[in-house]
This record gives sequence, C-alpha cells and structure tokens, in this order.
Amino acid sequence: MSFARFLTKRLLQGAFVVWGVVTIVFGLRVIAPGDPANVLLPPDVDPEVRRQVIADLGLDEPLHVQYWEFISGIPVGDLGTSLTTGTEVTSRVARSIPATLELAVAATVVAVIIAIPLGVVSATNRHEAPDYGATLFSLAGISTPNFWLGVMLIIILSVQLNLFPTSQRAIGIPAVFELLFAGQLEAAGEGLVTWLWYITLPAITLGTYFTALITRLTRSGMLDELGKTYVRASRAKGLPESLVRYRHVLRNTLIPIITVVGLQLGTLIGGAVITEFVFDWPGLGQVLINSINSRDWPMVQGSLIVISVGFVVVNIVVDTLYSYVNPRVGFDG
Repeated sequence: MSFARFLTKRLLQGAFVVWGVVTIVFGLRVIAPGDPANVLLPPDVDPEVRRQVIADLGLDEPLHVQYWEFISGIPVGDLGTSLTTGTEVTSRVARSIPATLELAVAATVVAVIIAIPLGVVSATNRHEAPDYGATLFSLAGISTPNFWLGVMLIIILSVQLNLFPTSQRAIGIPAVFELLFAGQLEAAGEGLVTWLWYITLPAITLGTYFTALITRLTRSGMLDELGKTYVRASRAKGLPESLVRYRHVLRNTLIPIITVVGLQLGTLIGGAVITEFVFDWPGLGQVLINSINSRDWPMVQGSLIVISVGFVVVNIVVDTLYSYVNPRVGFDG
C-alpha cells in the first residue's frame, strides 16, 4: 500500500472516530438532567423569558435539527458559544491547547528518559538487585493515584521545601519562542527556566504511571530480543556488548514502545484533567472541569472534540513512524 493510500485510509478512519465522539457527546447533552437555560437564568425568571432564551439557544428545535446545526459548524471551526461567558468556544479552547500539549509532551519526555534506560538495566540484570528495584519502582508507579501524588509533591516540595511553585503556569513555550524570535535571548532563557520550574511537578505527576508502564514494556521486550538467535550470532562475531544491546536489541524493542508512547500521548492529552485541576494548570482539563461544573455544554462539547481529534492525530503519526523504525513494517495496516 502506498503512503498516500495509507494516509487517506487513516484520515477516513479518524474522521469516523471523531464523528462517533461528536454524536456521543451530543447524545449525552440530550439525556443529561437539567436545562442549559438554568445556567443563564435565575430560578424565579418569568416563563416567557425562559421560553425566549430557549428559543434563542435553539433548544426548542427538533433533535435532528439541533444535531445538524451542531455538526455542520465543526468542519469550519464553529464549536458554538459558551453559555457562561458568551465567548466563542473555539477561541477559548484554542488558548488552552498549548498548555495541555506542553504538559502532555513534558510528561512523555520525563517518562521516556527515565523508563527506557531503567528497562534496559532491568533486562540486562535479570533477577538481580537493579531488576528488583526497577520492578518495585514500576509497581509503585502504576499503583499510585496521580491526584494523590500531585498533592504530596505540592506539600513536600512546594510548601515544606519551597523548591517549586504550588500551581499556575507563569509562561508558556509560545511566549518563550516569541522572545527568542524577537532577539531577546536573555529573556527567552529566563522564560525557559521559569517554564521548567513551573512544569516539573505536573509533568512528574502525570508521567509517573507512564514511566512505570514503559519500564515494564522495555524490560519484557529486551528479554524477548536477548534470547533470539541474531543476538548470539552478534556476540559470536565479537561485536561489543553495548553495540549489540543498544544498536540491535533496543532498536527492535522500539516498535511496541513507540506504539505505547503514541497511544499514551493521546491519552495524556485527555487524561491530564485531574493533574491540571490539582496544579491549576490552564489547559483543556481545567476548562473541561469548570465547564462541567457550570453545565456549559458548548464548552464541554468543544473540549471533548478537540481531545478526540488530538488522539486521532497522534495515532496516525504513530502508525506512520512504524515504517521508519523498522523497514519490515510497511503501510499495510
């Protein structure tokens, strides 16, 4: 299968997934108890005023009409208007995307940097102290709830030791790049340090489970590859152990790791909700929780649609990377 056909197929599949998410979200709004008009109106409002507001929101239209009006605006970026603030959902969500992407990518980088070397050490020292230590670390990481870990990190490292800020995001990567392109190198460097200072605790909190997962996956993949014939042949030829271990064995282990990293990156984009809430990080998760609490359905719908699109895009990118990591994997998926 050519790359163009592969990409077309994946895009069509992704569009179908996004359509399914959109339909489910619309259905949840329909069956959810309560009236969106209550967000805008006090309980003792005149019934005529209530009917007028419902008509202005289009909630008195048949469901199929509401559904068509909802989905027809999505391809052109029209996700509706917030019930609580009156702002465009698209612009509000767009302002939150960089913060969520920064957190998800930072958590992934933290996980990969720690997990892959730890998994290699664990596999090459099987049934020894490093292996047992990595296993205990993985068990602790998988078993620890993110919200609890975040609170503990804030109490210990922020409140008691005053090493990191407790919350917020003082500066974002886009602002750092603006300073860099403007030639303000010193300010850009200070901004990057500040960004790292603020994102460290949220990234560790979000990436802990991911770190444990990749560690176990790397260990199992390395153990499987180390027992194969080509490894024994490479050693018999006198190749250095480091070359065998990292050039051949680890590279062949990367296929499942890339799969999990890609899938988890998409999951982190949507799963950062609790972490963003704990650290008051101004991303999509924060917007989503606030919108749910205020029953702002247009904002809830817009946030979920963007999250689903991000998940689909990440999966397409991961599928494309397969062939470059291992030439035996073509565009036949």
